[in-house]
Amino acid sequence: MKRICVIDGQGGGIGATLIKSIKEAYGESVELIGLGTNAIASAQMLKAGANRCAAGENAIVQTVLTADLVAGPISITWPNAMLGEVTPKMAEAIMTCPVTKVLLPLTQEPVVLVGFERESLPHLVKRAVNEKIQEVLGDV
Repeated sequence: MKRICVIDGQGGGIGATLIKSIKEAYGESVELIGLGTNAIASAQMLKAGANRCAAGENAIVQTVLTADLVAGPISITWPNAMLGEVTPKMAEAIMTCPVTKVLLPLTQEPVVLVGFERESLPHLVKRAVNEKIQEVLGDV
């Protein structure tokens, strides 16, 4: 069974939306681990259907090492993003784990991502799940 780690922070809305969509597409054929930069984000991902959840720096650093795929907003890879909730150690662990990362081009940071069209969260999640995650996981 493939393990997908979905990482989010602050309110956990992006992570919860990803989890719901992945769960609809793959059902119980994948293990969904919700990793929050805080407990509120983790709780939202658990409500959305994650198999298990954890919160905080150590949980993220340790668990991404066991993943087959990591998904979340692009800012999970930026030290000090999400009002400082993404620690440098978290960002490093996410970027150095040897699996594919499917990142949504959404951020509250003062950053402009060139080459991306503005799209709604539901549309981005649909594309991530139906195109990119499917490419990585293949037939599960």
